[in-house]
Amino acid sequence: MAMRIHRPREDAEFTFILGMSGVPVLAYFIGTWPKAIEPCRVMDLVVGGIADEYTGRLTAARVDIARCPAATERYGITGAPSYVLLKEGEAVAHGTGPMTIAEMREFVDGHL
Repeated sequence: MAMRIHRPREDAEFTFILGMSGVPVLAYFIGTWPKAIEPCRVMDLVVGGIADEYTGRLTAARVDIARCPAATERYGITGAPSYVLLKEGEAVAHGTGPMTIAEMREFVDGHL
């Protein structure tokens, strides 16, 4: 996974990332239950590629649903993997399910 992907361990850390980034944040929510593990691992690679490609224009955060329940609730996350593109802490786009890097690029480009 790219070094540019933050991995908050709790809601307070995620809130800190949102406040300090200065650029839009692509938050992708992962789950650790059996049916979510493999799709979320695949998305680690996709989001890692996007984080590398959009260096300086986007911050990526891998948010564990179990560790960040307030963020999960705030953004209406009901499954994993799910994505929220945030500008100044406000959601401007939502997505769910596995995506290819081209689909993720389109998702990001359509809302940056």
